Amino acid sequence: MKRKIVLLFIVLSVVTLVCISCKTTPKEAPATAPKTDPAVTAAKNKTDQARKQALDFDSNQYFPSEWNDAESEYKAAVAANDIAKFNALTEVYNDLYKKSIPLYAQAKEDEIMALREQIIATGFTDAFPQYLKKPDDLALAAKAKYDSGDYSGAKESADAAMTEYGTLLTGAKVYLTRQEIINRGFTQYDSENFLKADEIAQKAIVAYNESDRDAATVNAEEALLRYNIVLANGWTKYAAERKEAADKERQLAIVDRANIASKDTFRKGDASLEIANESYDAEVYADAALAFIEAEAIFSVSRKETEEKRIRAEEAIRVAEEKIEESSGSALEAEKLIEGGSK
Repeated sequence: MKRKIVLLFIVLSVVTLVCISCKTTPKEAPATAPKTDPAVTAAKNKTDQARKQALDFDSNQYFPSEWNDAESEYKAAVAANDIAKFNALTEVYNDLYKKSIPLYAQAKEDEIMALREQIIATGFTDAFPQYLKKPDDLALAAKAKYDSGDYSGAKESADAAMTEYGTLLTGAKVYLTRQEIINRGFTQYDSENFLKADEIAQKAIVAYNESDRDAATVNAEEALLRYNIVLANGWTKYAAERKEAADKERQLAIVDRANIASKDTFRKGDASLEIANESYDAEVYADAALAFIEAEAIFSVSRKETEEKRIRAEEAIRVAEEKIEESSGSALEAEKLIEGGSK
């Protein structure tokens, strides 16, 4: 009994001591973020501005080795909050920016000229020359700003010109695809999509004239998609028609015995027909259609060659028969003379 009382007393004492210890343990103070030196912040901001400016002009692409070195130093400066490192890096990034300016300007000019030439090559500006004015004006403004030393302004105008040329190129592709459909007579194969594409293309023109470039781009791209569907359907059905025509011409050539009389030409037709069928089976219908047309033409030529040979052969036979008749007549006369002389 005494042992139980002693054990109970010990347990209670331990619990009491633990509780007292918990109550007297001081709470940890919340961690506070270290204060940043305003001078360090200002130095870093200048470096960040210089870095962004250099990056905007593709310094990382023109001078990759120097850029990577600067980036390593930048990480070290950020880790150390070192004002001196930030100040030095600002100079490095500014130097990269200055060296990149002429390279960037030339590359941008080349891009603009390439886009412009693509637009002109479609023939779109022959029909609608007025649409070149807006992007051309922006490109000229970019050149003027560059010459005056306003490089950021020049970049902004050049980017705007690129955007306008890009939108115009999409419109030019719409125009070119539509013209190809009409010129090839493919509207008959998918008139529903063609009319819908025309409707959407008109919306794109209206949006572009109202300077709503986003709407113009969206509508132009949808119109182009529909025109391409019409073009693809047209080639598919046209190729099937040309295949049938080529096969028919080949059979006619065989009936005319061109495969024997003009076998070299006939074999060329077979070679073209084989290429056409391979493209057709691979569903490259544009190539197939053109190859079928070629094969049909060659089989037609073989038939004409065979007909010409037949005509020449018939003429040769006629001439030969006439000569035989003449020879027979001469022989008969000679025979009569001989008989008369013997009398």
